Amino acid sequence: MTTNTQLSQYSDLLIVDGGLSLDVGAQPNLTNTRASIAQDVKHLLMESGLVTKLLAQRSQTMRSDVYTEMELLIETDTRLVPGSIELDIRAPQLIAITATTYEFGNINTEVIYVTPKS
Repeated sequence: MTTNTQLSQYSDLLIVDGGLSLDVGAQPNLTNTRASIAQDVKHLLMESGLVTKLLAQRSQTMRSDVYTEMELLIETDTRLVPGSIELDIRAPQLIAITATTYEFGNINTEVIYVTPKS
């Protein structure tokens, strides 16, 4: 069960398509619990430079190393259960991330990027 303390502990401004989401009164929308943690994971990857590093790699072996770096970085989030992070890289322009939180169960998020042409 989610309490008000937990909601306020994991609350953040909602970012949609790289911009701040506003309600009809032009006030920022908030996100909390699972969605907030998933948003933090996505932004952690985007701000780390690893997605850009991935774009620069044409070698599949080197790309695999970047994916491993991503997993290790995500595992530094203390709200996530270590070893529960999975990256689904089957789609060519998408990294689907799933993980388990200690308090709220599973989270899912996606990072969209453009792959280099071979």
